[in-house]
Amino acid sequence: MKAAVFHGKKNLKVEEVELPRPKHDEVIIQIKACGVCGTDLHIYEGAEGAAKCTPSTILGHEFSGIVYETGSLVQSVKPGDRVCVDPNDYCGHCYYCRIGKAHFCQNMIGIGTTTNGGFAQYCVVREKQVYKVGGSLSFEEAAMAEPVACCLHGMDLTGVKTGDTVMVIGGGTIGLIMLQLAKLSGASTLVVVETEKRKRELAIRLGADIAIDPISQSIGDMLEKYGVKSVDAAIECVGLKNTMEDAIKYVSRGGTAMLFGLTEPNCEIPLMPFDIFRREITIKASFINPYTQTRAVALLESGKINVKDLITDELSLNEINKVFEDNSYRNRGKVIIKP
Repeated sequence: MKAAVFHGKKNLKVEEVELPRPKHDEVIIQIKACGVCGTDLHIYEGAEGAAKCTPSTILGHEFSGIVYETGSLVQSVKPGDRVCVDPNDYCGHCYYCRIGKAHFCQNMIGIGTTTNGGFAQYCVVREKQVYKVGGSLSFEEAAMAEPVACCLHGMDLTGVKTGDTVMVIGGGTIGLIMLQLAKLSGASTLVVVETEKRKRELAIRLGADIAIDPISQSIGDMLEKYGVKSVDAAIECVGLKNTMEDAIKYVSRGGTAMLFGLTEPNCEIPLMPFDIFRREITIKASFINPYTQTRAVALLESGKINVKDLITDELSLNEINKVFEDNSYRNRGKVIIKP
């Protein structure tokens, strides 16, 4: 089968590899759609994503497809079923798994990071990582279940309440998912801060009340202009030093700054403890998607969250290097690889 294999920094090759075979508790999935994530880009550039990735691993962890073959003990799915995958496979017996914090699992298997993933024609995963999806969802939409699940965990931690004002910094795929989740959580005022006009316009269509261009406009002045008295939650979805600082700067007294974007591992930002004390703000971060995949699939199937309009490009597996070499793809929005 064909697969995109990571051989080291800026070295991703599409090549023929052996078709995997399922163990007794495993499922072989014929991949129909696999999203390119910021984690994939970080790994390609030589940085660490959510988990360390060693060469030669097949990347890709946001994917959906059709069950091709099952192991002898698999009961929940059968060949022909339409499915998506939770790529974070917890061991179930380490300290963190046993205290209900499995996303900090000390023996975690990351499909597409620590073991072979979805930038391939087929992928093998354990049955417990597989989730059925209904026929109303396209494979492209179903592949978005993983990023939606990650955002759900972040939104849970942010604690947005009915009537809150929420500022989302970054109008990319993650930011626009967060925007929609904040709206569903009952936020009364939604502010998006985004440099690209097309993304600001899409944010307005998806429910934003205010869209600010931080290049040509002052965030503080625009909040004042629109009568925003407080920002109860500022959700950073870019992963840059200055945007992290903005989330902390603009969240109001008693509010929560959610630092969701993935930075470089050595990124540092200054903090003034007295300022945090005086404003009594909470600074949080969010790591992967514990226990949220089922909710993500349900949300997508309900049609109450729109991921279709976030997908800007669909490429074949043979074209995958274009995404990693040409920044314009990642700047536009979500790219789906169709093996």
